[in-house]
Amino acid sequence: MAKSKVGERAVYQPGASSVEGLPTILQMFYSHPLPMAKPHWHAQVEVNYIVRGSVHYQIGDHELHLKAGQICLFWGGQPHQLDELSDDAIYAGAHLPLVHFFRLRLPLDISGRLIRGQTLISSATDAADDENFARWHRYVMSDDGAKAEHAVAELLLRLERIAFEPYRMVPEKQGSLANEQAHPQSSRSLARMCDFIAENFLDDIDTVDIAKAAHLHPKYAMNLFKKSTGMTLAKYVNLLRLSRAQAMLIRDEANVLQVAMDSGFGSISAFNKSFRHIAGMTPSDFRRDMRVLSAMNVEALESSIRRPPQIQR
Repeated sequence: MAKSKVGERAVYQPGASSVEGLPTILQMFYSHPLPMAKPHWHAQVEVNYIVRGSVHYQIGDHELHLKAGQICLFWGGQPHQLDELSDDAIYAGAHLPLVHFFRLRLPLDISGRLIRGQTLISSATDAADDENFARWHRYVMSDDGAKAEHAVAELLLRLERIAFEPYRMVPEKQGSLANEQAHPQSSRSLARMCDFIAENFLDDIDTVDIAKAAHLHPKYAMNLFKKSTGMTLAKYVNLLRLSRAQAMLIRDEANVLQVAMDSGFGSISAFNKSFRHIAGMTPSDFRRDMRVLSAMNVEALESSIRRPPQIQR
């Protein structure tokens, strides 16, 4: 299989789209992917459906090879990188904010293991998926709000169907949760918390504020969120802020202190600590590396434009 690798062609860079910068918005895509310059992260569950060709991911502590007709779900909050793909690759899918993800009627075993870092893979797809993902993308990209809402509703129903058909979780290393549906009231409470966080994560909010918005006791709210996601409320709020900061560091000219403040962090030290924890480097180093990669990417594009076409004899 002919593969495209980082360094041989244009690459995707964190911040190049609105995925990182708008972590609370459901976004859909349908395109020929680009290999990623470096691992990135975002605070949404990612849905990938391979329409044609194949792709290879490094996700957290495991790797993933997907071929045409397969669909996968994984938590974008762990650093991940699409590092190889076939020249004919086309993929489609969506980035689901947790507020949408928690409204899915999936068994707790699936949702909990996804957020804890496993990937769900299913080959139980058909030609209807090819048509549906293309149509959902057209609807969402249109200026028709009713069509966009319809596309999202259909997508969520399609994802719920995964639980009724064969699938596997990789890596197969984690103990499963109780294989049960989350209680409807718990799902509503999670959705209320995520709604409040989505609207206010750039402000100075804490667990008490979040619990109050969901009409819950703070201790119960913390336990419910941790049991359902494997992470604390504070970690999720920080992840939203870091996702936004990641995009700002690439696109904006503001200094690191300004990025920290505009992303909702109360201090530069808290920002540096959180950023280093997920990226393995400081925000300044991340910005420097991304700018170097950006310059290399531009040079590669210009070189390909200047290169004379090959004449077949």
